[in-house]
Amino acid sequence: MPQLGESVTEGTITKWLVEPGDTVRKYDPIAEVTTDKVNAEIPSSYAGTITEIVAKEDETVQVGELICYMDIDNEAAQAAPSETDKQVETKAGTVEDTEKNESMKTRYSPVVMRLSQEHDIDLSTVAGSGRSGRITRKDIEKVISAKQSAGSPEKSDAEHEQETSSVPTYRTKPAEVPAAEASDTEIPLSTARKAIAANMVKSKHDIPHAWMMVEADVTNLVQYRNKIKDEFKRKEGFSLTFLPFFIKAVVEALKEYPEVNSVWGGDKIIQKNNIHISIAVGTEDALYVPVIKHADEKSIKGIAREMKDLVQKVQRGTIQSDEMKGGTFTVNNTGSFGSIQSVPIINYPQAAILSVESIVKKPIVMEGDMIAIRSMVNLCLSLDHRILDGLICGKFLGRIKERLETFDKEMQSIY
Repeated sequence: MPQLGESVTEGTITKWLVEPGDTVRKYDPIAEVTTDKVNAEIPSSYAGTITEIVAKEDETVQVGELICYMDIDNEAAQAAPSETDKQVETKAGTVEDTEKNESMKTRYSPVVMRLSQEHDIDLSTVAGSGRSGRITRKDIEKVISAKQSAGSPEKSDAEHEQETSSVPTYRTKPAEVPAAEASDTEIPLSTARKAIAANMVKSKHDIPHAWMMVEADVTNLVQYRNKIKDEFKRKEGFSLTFLPFFIKAVVEALKEYPEVNSVWGGDKIIQKNNIHISIAVGTEDALYVPVIKHADEKSIKGIAREMKDLVQKVQRGTIQSDEMKGGTFTVNNTGSFGSIQSVPIINYPQAAILSVESIVKKPIVMEGDMIAIRSMVNLCLSLDHRILDGLICGKFLGRIKERLETFDKEMQSIY
């Protein structure tokens, strides 16, 4: 299994594109893999013939583990080092390899760390079955199953006293899994759905969520967009939606209130200097969060174009892992589903997420007690209360509202 991303430690073989006996050229795709909600193809490292498939479809494999065997062409074999050379290299590298193996044993993937913490497992006592003795998710799941089968031993009075005098860990007992009835339909979890579930649980478990909402009058913005949308599509070749206008307003507000563009660092708050906006994109069976990098350097048109490209990649299944990394703040377009109010879950480890709801026409009392029909929208913000509080987030939302309500086509060009 090749390294498919800087922080990727495992991948799931979703489909083999070859069978034993198939001849492949170097760089030909041999399998489809899902990792961190991203679909990718594994290219062959050699030209030759596939002799045996080791990893099965839907099997999760650690990076560096064996997935198949192949006979390489004679030309490639001649270019390969001789057995004597291999022996010399092996002897010379024995000490270095041993040190690497020992290092690999204590390098744990995020899912291994999460499971061990949730189930209070001492990783130093677990025998790893992965490459170089590395502990895999399957190893942890075996330990969990064994603990659940044996039952938890009673703690001594001294252990209870020690726990009550220390800082609480807030670990929760895993919920019992309901059994399906005969009339029910069981739907196996896809790799993407498993990843989404794990991320959502981690966000709600680790982050104390708080919520705020403001209502903004976007009548001027709506009128301007509706006036130019046809000309824009003829000129640029793609549609101009409302979301780029909202993202631009968010980006400008993040410049003024950089505290919102932060992550929790354990014993410190890490304020991110780059503004990378994550956008939620849904498919039939999953949710993806691609990132508009350096959104503060882009115009409304630039944001719209990058949004279009990212959404198309998600829909085609060609989005890459690197295109969903590094987000510092998320904007969620729940209004596209007709929603008028929502409480979004924060995209871990970010400090906040904003949902833009449906734009709805309402009778509004204006100055002088006049009643007018205006285009109104709710902006819903979930925030990490460890990092942020109501004061700063109120100002942040207020600034977004102000920018949207005072939208001026002369002062705020889309180009």
